[in-house]
Amino acid sequence: MLKPDQGSAESKAVPERLPKKLSLDTRLALHRKRLQDSAIEAPKTKGKVVRMVGLTLEATGCHAAVGSRCLVESISGESIEAEVVGFGDGRLFLMAIGQIRGLAPGALVTPVKRTSEVAVGMSLLGRVIDGSGAVLDGGRALSLNEYMPLHGEPINPLGRSLINEPLDVGIRAINALLTIGRGQRMGLFAGSGVGKSTLLGLITRYSDADVVVVGLIGERGREVQEFIEEILGTEGMVRSIVVAAPADDSPLMRLHGAWRATAIAEYFRDLGLNVLLLMDSLTRVAQAQREIALAVGEPPVSKGYPPSVFTRLPQLVERAGNVAGAGSITAIYTVLVEGDDLMDPVADAARAILDGHICLTRRIADAGRYPAIDIEGSVSRVITRLLDPGQLALAKQFRELYSTYEHNRDLINIGAYTRGSDPRIDLAIETYPLLQSFLQQGLAEKVTYEQSFSQLQALSTSLQMAS
Repeated sequence: MLKPDQGSAESKAVPERLPKKLSLDTRLALHRKRLQDSAIEAPKTKGKVVRMVGLTLEATGCHAAVGSRCLVESISGESIEAEVVGFGDGRLFLMAIGQIRGLAPGALVTPVKRTSEVAVGMSLLGRVIDGSGAVLDGGRALSLNEYMPLHGEPINPLGRSLINEPLDVGIRAINALLTIGRGQRMGLFAGSGVGKSTLLGLITRYSDADVVVVGLIGERGREVQEFIEEILGTEGMVRSIVVAAPADDSPLMRLHGAWRATAIAEYFRDLGLNVLLLMDSLTRVAQAQREIALAVGEPPVSKGYPPSVFTRLPQLVERAGNVAGAGSITAIYTVLVEGDDLMDPVADAARAILDGHICLTRRIADAGRYPAIDIEGSVSRVITRLLDPGQLALAKQFRELYSTYEHNRDLINIGAYTRGSDPRIDLAIETYPLLQSFLQQGLAEKVTYEQSFSQLQALSTSLQMAS
């Protein structure tokens, strides 16, 4: 198991209390300095701001590629970092990464050389950073001398290794019935308030991955500290890296948070390690891209989402997986199902590009069962490659009994079903409490992969005796 840098005390534990959120100017100071230094080697041509609509700046008189950076001078003389997100009619469309304050018509725009890189290194372990790489946890400055591309390099489809080794996540229902393999991309579909963040925290703490990278994208700022201190805790943070880009960050900062978390995971994967990437949430990433696309005039096509959203999502998700001769990135992306509608455009697109999905339902959560996993509505697309025939038979037997009860739940509850009418339903009714008990797990309870199937085997023996 990978150990943090022994010389870094900050990498071993979480501070007792995280400081209040720093201003964006402070958080971006180090990154802005790099940009200012790089401006020396950039073209000397400067432009000026001629229009500002919402979050979008329009500049003329300078040339820069989409995705490159510019520095916009405010009336106070400070430089605001912006990224080129489009162009047209001789104008550049820019979007500020931080907050826009003190800009006036005619503000100078200076292009800088492309710096879409992520500083990486072992000292990231146990730390909390923002979407620009600035430290948020109050610890000492990071010493990082290696770099990875922010947007990553596409993986050759034939350069991927097959997913044939299970990943222990410490959750009994997932290990035994929705087995996740190293290099698999899973979606965690849930509405608000049904326990997805808590489940992510337990997976972070209990999984047997070498390194865990957590991307908290677009969530409430209050939840960031709660997730780190209460859900992850000191034990979970030892081998974890948290990239936080809360909801009050700019759309670009939120996108950069998702890309940065993935790039950090790629760095550790290239070292030959097994990485677990948890991103909460993929929906907020899609919403950030929607804000940017609409701001530059892209037309909406599906419930307000422009086409670029459905292009960006697979570009992000496909960066995870196994690479021949290297390690693996197993990714779990939460998908916020608005109004519990599983046919939401983002949820529907995510199901198509992921290797399986785990659904948490409000009905189960309201009944007091945790985790609130809907076994019928969940699937792992590589489970047949991960389990042997005996294990598959056990999982199939469980799902059949559980599904039989759920399909006849209404008849059973109102007393319309008569015992003896169907032996399968009779067995499902008799064993349903055992099935429910197997699916339930305490917050402080860790169940390993081996223990999960041992308990499933014991449950199967009890079912055979009941029948």
